[in-house]
Amino acid sequence: MHIILREGNLFQATAPFAVLGVWQDEPLPTDVAAFIETEDFQGKSGQTALLYPRGTLPARRLLLIGLGERDKTTLDTMRRAAARAIRRAIEMRVEQVAFSLASHTTLAPVEMVQAIVEGAELGHYRYLDHKTDLSPEQRHGVHELVILVRESNATLEQAAATGQVIACGAGRARTLANMPPNLLTPARMGEIAQEIGQQHRMNVRVLGPDELQAQGFGGLLAVGMGSEQSPRFIIMEHGQAGPNTPTVCLVGKGITFDTGGISIKPADSMDNMKMDMGGAAAVLGAMQAVGELKLPLHIVALISAAENMLSGRAFRPGDVITTLSGKTIEVLNTDAEGRIVLADALYYAQRYKPTAIIDLATLTGAMMIALGPHAIGLMGNNQALAQRLIAAGQHTAERVWQLPLWDEYRDMVKSGIADIRNTGGGRAGGAITAAAFLDAFVGGYPWAHLDIAGTAWADEGSREYYSRGATGIGVRLLVQVLRAWHEA
Repeated sequence: MHIILREGNLFQATAPFAVLGVWQDEPLPTDVAAFIETEDFQGKSGQTALLYPRGTLPARRLLLIGLGERDKTTLDTMRRAAARAIRRAIEMRVEQVAFSLASHTTLAPVEMVQAIVEGAELGHYRYLDHKTDLSPEQRHGVHELVILVRESNATLEQAAATGQVIACGAGRARTLANMPPNLLTPARMGEIAQEIGQQHRMNVRVLGPDELQAQGFGGLLAVGMGSEQSPRFIIMEHGQAGPNTPTVCLVGKGITFDTGGISIKPADSMDNMKMDMGGAAAVLGAMQAVGELKLPLHIVALISAAENMLSGRAFRPGDVITTLSGKTIEVLNTDAEGRIVLADALYYAQRYKPTAIIDLATLTGAMMIALGPHAIGLMGNNQALAQRLIAAGQHTAERVWQLPLWDEYRDMVKSGIADIRNTGGGRAGGAITAAAFLDAFVGGYPWAHLDIAGTAWADEGSREYYSRGATGIGVRLLVQVLRAWHEA
């Protein structure tokens, strides 16, 4: 979508489709109020009304979007409004949309512009790669978004560009997680990482099975050995370490399909297990955005990619695995495989002596039960890092909720025959015991674990800028954390 910032207002917008955000119970402009009864539109959050000005305004159509109460408005109010407008324009097969930027007392214009662009791009996203018979609506897209501002300047232009880059990174993550597992294999994920690296001058290495065996990636190899699709370990490096340059490691779980292995999952909804690489998708989408934004940080992405399949070679409950760290894992449940592949990646991250490690994973069903689809579970060993993520979550509306990680939970994953076991021995505290397991492999470096199991995919209509399928959750959160780190 082409984004244009133009000085002007609603009464100068010549687009075929104009959008006006309206605060609840505040008067409409006189020329607009003439087309609608007051009781028909109060500006409540999510309320819309489509008007046809018939020459009174330059725009052929005017969409009123309720923003809710002015003092309760957030940046996500603007994202949602923009997404709703774009989707309505797609329905009407309109190619150009003009969005009038509302003034606000606490939200800065630069923030609002970025939020509108993010919402528009996120709302425009559709995954239609495998459709051969598209409807007219599916074939249509909005080509141009004009944002009407009081005064255009380089700062606002940069905000619009930033919003588009971040939203496109989220779109990349959504596409990866939506891809069918016969197409997005561990090997293909490695190729995509290399493509992103080539576009943005990153150093990228992809370790195949022979290198993994030689270097001792016992966790990743164990999980992947039941599949015909061999595992990969992906290393992407943006920028360089330096005395005044923070090193942040982003670690993603990349299980491209998860049957549960010998501890097989129920058939119902197993098709969604193509999205068990949502953490890896978020890391790849974030790295794309980081490369576009040229953030002056040293950022290392580490992805353990594998399929968890059944076969005569598959690992079993009762096995003991020796990981890259040398620590041994007693396997109680082969469907708790994500933490095993992350163990190798987290230990690998230590070689960079990182300022922080952040891992993302669709890790536990327990987190889905605990927080549902509206919050990312956060655990870790460093409160300052946790606060960075909490603040970024509020800014982006990819909100996180912190859970405890006390020693009692670490005790729950102690094994009688190995160094650690891959479950807590029962359902109690399952999301936290998974984090306690991961904590054993971070070497005391500042670390945060983000369990995105409940938020990585959505049903239609769960949020205005989500369509049914992958959400790309984590991309905007990570990029905001990294941008704030740079700006601090």
